[in-house]
Amino acid sequence: MTNDFSLTQYSHGAGCGCKIAPKVLDEILKSSITVPDNDKLLVGNHSRDDAAVYDLGNGMALISTTDFFMPIVDDAFDFGRIAAANSISDVYAMGGKPLMAIAILGWPVEKLPVELAQKVIEGGRTVCAKAGIPLAGGHSIDSPEPIFGLAVTGIVPINNLKKNNTAEEGDYLFLSKALGVGVLSTAQKRGLLQPEHLPVLIQQLTSLNQLGEELGKNAGVTAMTDVTGFGLLGHLIEMAGGSGLSAEIDYAKLPVIAGAKEYISQRIFPDATTRNWSSYSDQVKFEKGVNVMEAFTLLPDPQTNGGLLVSVKEAAVPELLPLLGEPIGRMIKAAEKTVYIRP
Repeated sequence: MTNDFSLTQYSHGAGCGCKIAPKVLDEILKSSITVPDNDKLLVGNHSRDDAAVYDLGNGMALISTTDFFMPIVDDAFDFGRIAAANSISDVYAMGGKPLMAIAILGWPVEKLPVELAQKVIEGGRTVCAKAGIPLAGGHSIDSPEPIFGLAVTGIVPINNLKKNNTAEEGDYLFLSKALGVGVLSTAQKRGLLQPEHLPVLIQQLTSLNQLGEELGKNAGVTAMTDVTGFGLLGHLIEMAGGSGLSAEIDYAKLPVIAGAKEYISQRIFPDATTRNWSSYSDQVKFEKGVNVMEAFTLLPDPQTNGGLLVSVKEAAVPELLPLLGEPIGRMIKAAEKTVYIRP
């Protein structure tokens, strides 16, 4: 009986596409309250990074993060796996190692069987085990829509800590996963996803970004973040702008998940794509030769458990090519626009 329920039909959003648009979030986070600086807080509200980081005073730092959203796929077990992998990714994006997680669950108990909620938790527990950490507890509420995620604690040697606002001019940019999962998940929600594309989507959404812990050890990596709800453009703008730079992207070199361009040609994409584009379009310039209609849909596409966006010194590029593939662009001196898209 539980197999008869398609979770995406019980939520208005999907995965990291549920994120509040960047401009709206800026308004929400405005505050007139002055809080004293804490010299132990290495990363906090003063930057737009993936997690908070606290100096433990022994050369190590604690990483704390939380992430949760509504279903991006119909299967409850897969939803749990995806939400868990997405949450843990923030620790890897800081160059850290996850230590433990606690669950965040909202469930419409009058609409959906509790057996499905158990499958969601089991999916989360499975991914935590894959990451080598316990799902140590959590909190649940009766909510109008299904919600799941984790609060994750990690650790990192301070020398290995990677931020999203420390890129350097001349760095090469890499992206560790293909773009377009928001497009495919929208196709599924509309009942239009081709059967051959579902395993591809699930594989990417459930893959852990464990590479981030290894990249944290590499001094040639100057900045790192994971690409999630604001799309590649949104997170690149955070990285470039936060570093006082601009960025050039080679559109033809971007990795794209199988099927995404086919669905884009059918005008299938999440509502959050338009919200994202409206928030930062004035900071982007497309150069002649770029397929602007396609790029408009792909570059702001909200990614769930997306790849690591990595800024690398030129001297370190050769050793990282086997891990990260070909570069997708470079960091350049600050210019009129924050991001330039080349053909």
